[in-house]
Amino acid sequence: MGGIGIWQILIIALVVLVLFGRGRISEMMGDFGKGISSFKKGMSEEDSSSDPAKAKRIEAPAHEASPSEAKATEANEKTGS
Repeated sequence: MGGIGIWQILIIALVVLVLFGRGRISEMMGDFGKGISSFKKGMSEEDSSSDPAKAKRIEAPAHEASPSEAKATEANEKTGS
């Protein structure tokens, strides 16, 4: 009791078929298939771009010291610490 049986699944499928029609469902499944193939293509491109010979080097942005950090650095350089 409480579980979904085969008859309930068939009724739901029939209602979906009536609401959307056969053409719309096949169109949605085609779009779904295109999305999956596009996702797989993107994943394979990402794997090939992670190849160190082909990958571009990404450098971190230069850190700019705040005025208080700059003063502290200057003070440490003057005192020799």
